Amino acid sequence: MQALEWIDWTVLIITLLTIVGYGTYQTRGSQNVKDYLKGGNTSKWWTIGLSVMATQASAITFLSTPGQAFNDGMGFVQFYFGLPIAMIVICMVFIPLYHRLKVYTAYEFLENRFDLKTRTLTAILFLIQRGLAAGITIFAPAIILSVVLGWDLLSLNIIIGILVIIYTVSGGTRAVNVTQKHQMVVIFIGMLVAFFIIVSKLPPDITFRKALDIAGASGKMEVLDFSFDLNNRYTFWSGIIGGTFLMLSYFGTDQSQVQRYLSGKSVKEMQLGLIFNGLLKVPMQFFILLVGVMVFVFYQFNEAPINFNPTATELVQNSEYAEDFKVLQKEQQQIFNDKQTLIQSYLNTETKNGAAYIALANEASDDLRTEAKLLIDKAADNQNIKIESNDKDYVFIHFILNNLPRGLIGLLLAVILSAAMSSTSSELNALGSTTTIDLYKRNTSEKTETEMVKASKWFTLAWGIIAIGVACVANLAENLIQLVNIIGSIFYGNVLGIFLLAFFFKFVKGNAVFIAALITQAVVIGLFLLNEYEYINLPFLWLNFVGCVIVISIACILQVFNRKENEYRA
Repeated sequence: MQALEWIDWTVLIITLLTIVGYGTYQTRGSQNVKDYLKGGNTSKWWTIGLSVMATQASAITFLSTPGQAFNDGMGFVQFYFGLPIAMIVICMVFIPLYHRLKVYTAYEFLENRFDLKTRTLTAILFLIQRGLAAGITIFAPAIILSVVLGWDLLSLNIIIGILVIIYTVSGGTRAVNVTQKHQMVVIFIGMLVAFFIIVSKLPPDITFRKALDIAGASGKMEVLDFSFDLNNRYTFWSGIIGGTFLMLSYFGTDQSQVQRYLSGKSVKEMQLGLIFNGLLKVPMQFFILLVGVMVFVFYQFNEAPINFNPTATELVQNSEYAEDFKVLQKEQQQIFNDKQTLIQSYLNTETKNGAAYIALANEASDDLRTEAKLLIDKAADNQNIKIESNDKDYVFIHFILNNLPRGLIGLLLAVILSAAMSSTSSELNALGSTTTIDLYKRNTSEKTETEMVKASKWFTLAWGIIAIGVACVANLAENLIQLVNIIGSIFYGNVLGIFLLAFFFKFVKGNAVFIAALITQAVVIGLFLLNEYEYINLPFLWLNFVGCVIVISIACILQVFNRKENEYRA
């Protein structure tokens, strides 16, 4: 792993200091709640669209998505197929209602429609899932710097968390929105530059078309899966159905996103911002996945480490399993050498047999990587050390640090860290706002504008500390981007169902919804655990749809039963 040079550090440090400084600068004059929590309702549609996109596109997107494509191909893009549908529904239903009621949070509406306990429960469900997710978005950039600097993850979680807290507590919604607009420009430029450099580093006779052929030979270009097999986590149907419900929940009821477009100047600006996001988000995710696929092709011609986490590799090399690890490395090198002949033969003849042989070689390499992970886990257990053997999220950062020109390495690190800070700042901003408006203000005596702003800053600070705590105990699980979506799927379906009941089921009252929501959350958590222990087969994306249907069904049944009981008593 190459060390950073002065030009990389210069680019990286200037970017971080600019983000923190700009956020602090933008707080001047934010002495009332409307300015601090809604940015004074001054945001234009392009600021809203880029801010919404930046909130979702955290460091996890730029770390995990290329690694996801490297391992599993382009199929993950199907996860986002429900996004445009969700944007249309939110523009038609959610935004006009929120604007008419002049709410600060999405959950204020629920008290008007149902009652205080339903509003409070829904706000608490949001706080739990988004508090956990905020910890993961702090943990993601800590992975980067742990590789670059060789520092331990615990210290880095604390350092990064403190930086984000300073920026977020100082900034308020206006600073978050405006800063994110500039960050997304840097992100787009950085990823485009990275893509063209990857392609340029392929052998001279390997055109972009041939690179796609090589990726396709190993199944990396299979974008669409129309099967109904629940064993396939990402299919067209899970994206359209489960993805639509997840996106409706996330963009329509999650305060970290709702707060972004509530800052708009008008309903039209809010709607245009979300439509802009809906049109651009799927192509952006497709492109980021394609970057990961090109990294895969790059490592078909350049030897890849058997594990992309250098800390994990160093651990096992200094353990009793060192010789076993060396054997796996030699086997991998032999597979790599054999694969060069297979690839050239395939490119010359383009036969199906050639494609099959390349796929088999890559499968054999994947098997060796799995064996290497097991050795790393054994070495870590014997030394009582916590180490991440799962290296999906290290793939892209490994490529950046070892193959990009000096200066550009600093730019790409700045891109990923900018995404991390912008996403985390949105989450902490929303957590502080929800706690202030839905819990603190609603359950205390009347407060002045200054007191409310101070309370929001203190609550934001508290959530920042909680997020750091979550980051310190976080685990990479299978993949960071999947972990965040799993956390959301456990809660989002239930929350979306509550809002749909409020919008479209006028006969349902607060008590029925409150009881139904409690039952549904317990059922969804139970279904998730049953799936984890393989008692049932229900991919996490479907939890959004299942949770929504369950809470609506139970609430309607309870309301009908209660109505009949009242009629009987009368």
